[in-house]
Amino acid sequence: MIDREGYRPNVGIILCNEHNEVFWAKRVRQQAWQFPQGGIQAGETPEQAMYRELAEETGLLPRHVRILGRTRDWLRYDVPSQWLRRDWRSHYRGQKQIWFLLRMLGNDSDVSLATTEQPEFDDWRWNTYWIPMESVVEFKRTVYQTALEELASFLELSRRD
Repeated sequence: MIDREGYRPNVGIILCNEHNEVFWAKRVRQQAWQFPQGGIQAGETPEQAMYRELAEETGLLPRHVRILGRTRDWLRYDVPSQWLRRDWRSHYRGQKQIWFLLRMLGNDSDVSLATTEQPEFDDWRWNTYWIPMESVVEFKRTVYQTALEELASFLELSRRD
C-alpha cells in the first residue's frame, strides 16, 4: 500500500522502561540498531498496526505496555535509491510514519525476539532516551530526532535529561 506520493504507511515504536530508557533492537546479522517499526496493512489503524508490529518484533502484548502518546502528523523519510529494489524505484520513495511512545508495564523477561519464523532482530538493549543520532542509519535520522523531540513532552523530558 503506497500512497500517491510514493510513501508506504508505517508505524514507529519508542518503548521506554520506568527509567525512561528506550528499547533498542539490532537487526538480524547486522550491526544496525533501531526502534521497532513496520507497515500498516490495508484496513488497519495506526494503533492496530503498532500493536501487531510490537507483538511480531518484541513478543510484547497490549497488556505489557501503555500508550503515552503519538506523533500528531506523519513523519516521512526517503529511502536512498541504492537501497531500493529495481522494480520499486519508479513509484516508491520511502515511508511515512506515525510514531507511538509506549511505557513498558511488563518485565524484560516478557520480551521475545523469536515470535515469527523470520525474526527481524537478534538482540536488544535499553539505551538512554536521547540516543546518539550517529547510531541511526543516516536517512532515518531526521525522523528519529523529530519523533523523540515531539514525544519527549509525554515523559516531561528536556533535551538535557
